[in-house]
Amino acid sequence: MEPQRSPLLEVKGNLELKRPLVKAPSRLPLPGSRFKRGLDQMEDVLEPEKKRTRGLGTATKFASSHPRAPAITTVPQTQGQTTAPKVPKKTGPRCSTAVVTVLKNQKPGPAVPAQKPGTAAAPPKLGGKKPSKRPAWDLKGQLCDLNAELKCCRERTQTLDQENQQLRVQLREAQQQATALGAERRTLEGELARVRAQAEQGQQELGNLSARVLELEERLGTQEGLVQELQKEQLGLQEERRELATRLEEQERRLQTSEAALSGSQAEVASLRQEAAAQAALLAERGERLHGLEMERRRLHNQLQELKGNIRVFCRVRPVLPGEPTPPPGFLLFPSGPGGPSDPPTHLSLLRSDERRGTLSGVPAPPTRHDFSFDRVFPPGSGQDEVFEEIAMLVQSALDGYPVCIFAYGQTGSGKTFTMEGGPGGDPQVEGLIPRAVRHLFSVAQELSGQGWTYSFVASYVEIYNETVRDLLATGTRKGQGGECEIRRAGPGSEELTVTNARYVPVSCEKEVEALLHLARQNRAVARTAQNERSSRSHSVFQLQISGEHAGRGLQCGAPLNLVDLAGSERLDPGLALGPGERERLRETQAINSSLSTLGLVIMALSNKESHVPYRNSKLTYLLQNSLGGSAKMLMFVNISPLEENVSESLNSLRFASKVNQCVIGTAQANRK
Repeated sequence: MEPQRSPLLEVKGNLELKRPLVKAPSRLPLPGSRFKRGLDQMEDVLEPEKKRTRGLGTATKFASSHPRAPAITTVPQTQGQTTAPKVPKKTGPRCSTAVVTVLKNQKPGPAVPAQKPGTAAAPPKLGGKKPSKRPAWDLKGQLCDLNAELKCCRERTQTLDQENQQLRVQLREAQQQATALGAERRTLEGELARVRAQAEQGQQELGNLSARVLELEERLGTQEGLVQELQKEQLGLQEERRELATRLEEQERRLQTSEAALSGSQAEVASLRQEAAAQAALLAERGERLHGLEMERRRLHNQLQELKGNIRVFCRVRPVLPGEPTPPPGFLLFPSGPGGPSDPPTHLSLLRSDERRGTLSGVPAPPTRHDFSFDRVFPPGSGQDEVFEEIAMLVQSALDGYPVCIFAYGQTGSGKTFTMEGGPGGDPQVEGLIPRAVRHLFSVAQELSGQGWTYSFVASYVEIYNETVRDLLATGTRKGQGGECEIRRAGPGSEELTVTNARYVPVSCEKEVEALLHLARQNRAVARTAQNERSSRSHSVFQLQISGEHAGRGLQCGAPLNLVDLAGSERLDPGLALGPGERERLRETQAINSSLSTLGLVIMALSNKESHVPYRNSKLTYLLQNSLGGSAKMLMFVNISPLEENVSESLNSLRFASKVNQCVIGTAQANRK
């Protein structure tokens, strides 16, 4: 028997070759194959005897007595070797049928000698001479032949029995072998199933591994691409490193050069520091000197203003407007000063002719000449810039801590509002004192900031109408309401006065002040009078509170700048018929004249050093109380009309201004801390 190949090795080989599994060849005999050959051989052996046994019934009976005898085939054996016959599982029916068929078709013939067990009967020679047939009358011979044939059949039967016994033994052995082979087959089938399960698991693992291999191959391709990119980047970085190394060498050379230059510069810096220290000491010394000079300038400036008078009066004559009659020659004269025509005029002469006066002869009396002297007189041709240039130094005193108050006084239509606020249209040439003064203060404050001074400005604008204070900067629902505004002290023990419910607006540039002036111009109370289409029927007070500080020296100063446009100073006409509108104008005129009279009384009381000064007799003087006393500087513009028809009112204004000009107030003191 050939050595059996292990199924595991066969499965492993099939997995390696990727071929399907091949079943191991079965060692069991194929059913019917051996008996088929035995029957064929038996037919060949019994073929010569068929004719002799066709008519005999004995053979039939003999054949029927052994229905299950299997067909026997003997194979000649070689010396020392014996081939075991293969026995099919189901041989009984097929073998008995074959023997019966052979015996039925067999003819009686000569007796066949018995053979030894295990040897095959020699087939008769087909080509030999057939035995002669006995005649019918030779019964004894036929009997002898039958006996011989019977004997031969008995011998053959005996031989067949022996062979049957041998075959039975072989069958039992084959069945035992088949049982063993079946058990082995079941074992091998279980092992095969296990191996197949393992193979399927291996196939699944192989599929997973194949997918994993594909994934790894894909990742490997990606990694290889990334490696190539990194290699390229590495090459670029290496090139960049070489460039940086070159630049580093260059920078090191430059650093060495710079260090050499630095060492030289350090020596130079040391010398410069010494020079800077010397310059700083010199600068500090000069700063002290500059501060001393600034203080000296302020002192001299104040002294100069005091020499001019703490109460000064300027007279300004407005030009003749288009449509007005030209005054007669010599009506207004401006005599030259002591220095000749080059000196600014300080005197004014007004000629007045009175038709009611006359001589005894009936000739009209000559005109009366009225001469007035003021600190400065501005003829009709004087511009706004010329007027402001004269008061610029006074305005600057407010930055030095001196309260300053500037009035515009005169009859209606004499140019008071034009002098203070300027003309309409925003023409720079006709700007009034208020915008020019604010611009000048901002400019000087900017210059003083270089010396360590910082200034802040807060603006307010109110009017006093019929002894009622109104806020001209009010907006919205508070616009035009004056009953809510009252003059109060800023705090207990404080001398500073403030207006309750009035707007105090911090300003830092001219544009902000211009916006406030525009708003106040819209809110101010005006009315039509006999002298002017739009007459100011109230006193307007623009107040700019100035606060300065020198942080380095701990100095502080503060003072208000008051620019006041007084209402028209007309006298009442006793013969005027009073209607509803005239009664309102009458009350306004009475309030205006009363407050102007109080202003004159206050100035006179200050000049006479009286113990009681009637500030509270008028809201105007009460509001300006801190700007009218001995520590303040005051200037009054008396504005007059050039027309002859207004000569009476002009004379009244000039006489009032002359009285004010004759007053002398004590030395002003700066409000410093």
